[in-house]
Amino acid sequence: MNKFRCIANRQSNSRQQQPDWLNLEAAGTAQRFHSSFPHYQPTPLLRLSSLAKHCGVAEIWLKDESYRFGLNAFKVLGGSFAIGSYLAERLHRQVQELCYEELISETVRQQLGEITFVTATDGNHGRGVAWTAAQLGQAAVVYLPKGSSQERLQRIRETGAKAEITELNYDQAVRLAKRKADQNGWVVVQDTAWPGYEQIPCWIMQGYTTMALEALQQLNGSLPSHIFIQAGVGSLAAAMIGFFRQVCAEAQPVCTVVEADAAACLYRTVKADDGALHFVDGDLKTIMAGLACGEPNPLAWPILQSGADWFASISDAAAAEGMRILGNPLCGDHRVISGESGAAGFAFAMQLLLHPRNAVWRSRLGLDAASRVLVFSTEGDTDAEQYRRIVW
Repeated sequence: MNKFRCIANRQSNSRQQQPDWLNLEAAGTAQRFHSSFPHYQPTPLLRLSSLAKHCGVAEIWLKDESYRFGLNAFKVLGGSFAIGSYLAERLHRQVQELCYEELISETVRQQLGEITFVTATDGNHGRGVAWTAAQLGQAAVVYLPKGSSQERLQRIRETGAKAEITELNYDQAVRLAKRKADQNGWVVVQDTAWPGYEQIPCWIMQGYTTMALEALQQLNGSLPSHIFIQAGVGSLAAAMIGFFRQVCAEAQPVCTVVEADAAACLYRTVKADDGALHFVDGDLKTIMAGLACGEPNPLAWPILQSGADWFASISDAAAAEGMRILGNPLCGDHRVISGESGAAGFAFAMQLLLHPRNAVWRSRLGLDAASRVLVFSTEGDTDAEQYRRIVW
C-alpha cells in the first residue's frame, strides 16, 4: 500500500518569470546579512553516493540544516532577515547597508527603543524569531499551537522570549498573534500573508534563499535534475523553487512539493484546480508538526502554481521511514539526524526510489540512472524525545 498521494500540476510553466525578489542578487543580499552574524557557517551539502547507487540514480545531495546557527533548523534564516529588514526600514536604511554589529550598537538601540516581535509557530520558526530578537536586544512573544512539544516551548523560553502553548491549531494561533499585535503595538513576524500583510512574509522567503544560494555554491557547477521540497504554508517551497527556476534557466529541474497528508492544503488546491485556495481545517494531527498548516500562503501560491511540477502528500509512516534511512546510512554515506518535518521531501523521494511498486511513479517524474536529486533536511531532532521514539 502506497504511503503517499501525488498529482501533476496542470498549471506548471517553468518559463514563466519568477519574482526578482527571489533571484540570485536578492539571495546574495540575504546571505551577506546572515554572514555578518557571529558563528555563521554554511550548512553542509552532503553527497549520499552509496544511497544514490542503491536507488539507481546518479546523485543524491542533501542540505543538512541541523547545523544552522546552533538552532538545529533552517527557520532562523527567514525570521532573522525579516527582522533585520524591518529594523533597516525603521532606520531609513537598506538592509544591505547594515550588519549584525551595527544592529546591536547602542546608537541603534537608542534610535529604535524596544520592539516586541510576535509570531505563531510549532517551534522552529518561533525559536528563530526569539533568538534573533534576543541577539539584537529586542523582545519576542511566541504562541504555539495545541499539542506542541514541551521541549520546543522550553527552548524558545530559554532565549528570554515569552511563550505559551495554546488550545488552537496553527492557523488559529496565527490569528491570535495578529490580534495581540494589534492590541499591543507589536510587530508580527509570520511566514504567511494576508491582505495588508505582505512585506514581512516576502522578507522571510528572501531569508530562506540563503540556504538555496549556499547549496548552489556547494554544487560547484553541477545542477539538480530533481528537487523535492517540503511545505507547510508553502513559503519555503516557493523560495526554493522560485530561486532554482531562475538560476537553472537552461536545465530546469523537476520540482515536487511535499506535504503531510493531514495538512495537504496545497495538494488539495492543485487537485481542485478551480482558481481558489483550499484549506484544511481541524487539529491537523501529524508527526510532521512543522508542516501542520491548513491554509496556503497566498504570497507563495502563485510561485508554486507556476513553478512546481508535482504536488505530493505523505503519511506519517513515510516520514518516519525517511528519518530512519537518514539515521542509518549505507557504508560511506554521512549519518543525518533529520526531524519529522525535515525529512519529508527526502521521504517522498525514497518512496519513489526504493519501493518497486512505485516504478510507474518513478517513470512519471522522470527519475532514472541520470537523475541528480536535491533535497533539504530542514531540521534536526528539535523534539529529541519524539525523534528517539520514531527512529528507535
